[in-house]
Amino acid sequence: MATIYLQTFIKAPLERVFDLARSIDLHKLSTVETNEEAVAGRMSGLIELGETVTWRARHLGVYQKLSVQITEYDRPNYFKDEMLQGAFSYMSHLHSFEVRGEYTLMSDVFEFGSPFGLLGRLFNILFLKAYMRRFLIKRNEMIKSIAEGEEWRSLIVI
Repeated sequence: MATIYLQTFIKAPLERVFDLARSIDLHKLSTVETNEEAVAGRMSGLIELGETVTWRARHLGVYQKLSVQITEYDRPNYFKDEMLQGAFSYMSHLHSFEVRGEYTLMSDVFEFGSPFGLLGRLFNILFLKAYMRRFLIKRNEMIKSIAEGEEWRSLIVI
């Protein structure tokens, strides 16, 4: 199993950052390069506890599907999504949020495993961990940009 830890400081209110992190629509915006689209489950808006979403995307030149479910949820402190079906042998993503002065600290713990035993572990070390880190950083940069500007108003209906 591989683990990626990320922390992003965002100058925006805690609740706004939390909601943007669970926005299906923002996720679509942040993954234009991989052509991600929601094809089942929650298709837009803010995903909630117990809900699922199935993403179809092009990663590493191949179209794949990944279904996840929100298995833990405590607004605005944290939520966790876990893979139900997909290319990983295991995937879990814990998103947590805390106030730090004028900022919200958004933390990610992304754990995953690849199938194919030793070959999969080698692939993780040589390529996949760095690929997934870049993917998550890009998503976090999008959350930060939208949360700190005015675009968030079109993604979160109050």
